Amino acid sequence: MATKSLKQRELESKWILIDATDIVLGRLAAYVATILRGKHKPTYTPHMDCGDNVIIINAEKIALTGGKAEKTKFFWHTGWVGGIKERTLGKLRQEKPEKLIFNAVKRMIGRRSAVALADKRLGNLYIYAGSEHKHSAQNPTVIDFGAMNSKNKRA
Repeated sequence: MATKSLKQRELESKWILIDATDIVLGRLAAYVATILRGKHKPTYTPHMDCGDNVIIINAEKIALTGGKAEKTKFFWHTGWVGGIKERTLGKLRQEKPEKLIFNAVKRMIGRRSAVALADKRLGNLYIYAGSEHKHSAQNPTVIDFGAMNSKNKRA
């Protein structure tokens, strides 16, 4: 018996809506990366984009555990002499909450995936800081990620 591999015309992708209010960042990123890759489906095919589209709302209300908001710092260099810059995770959450979740999911997808395929999968991720989104016409399935496990939601 041979392993079945999907063809492009056999792919079916759904739309999933997740509310990030008080959800722990790392747990959400790992779950969303699994959905984007399609590993939650029995028809998972590694070399194809067989994942679903994910909409995340209320990104500004994401939870960070421990002291990560103050202790975790990101550094970058402007290219000028003395141009090293830093930003804490808490400040990034205030300024660009969409970028915070996007970077976490991008790092969960991993470098082992083909770069073009990983970029295509990340194109199926839509993150909004507030509760409004423009994908209501797709009739997304709402997933209560906080109720799946007590550790997912920060009280």
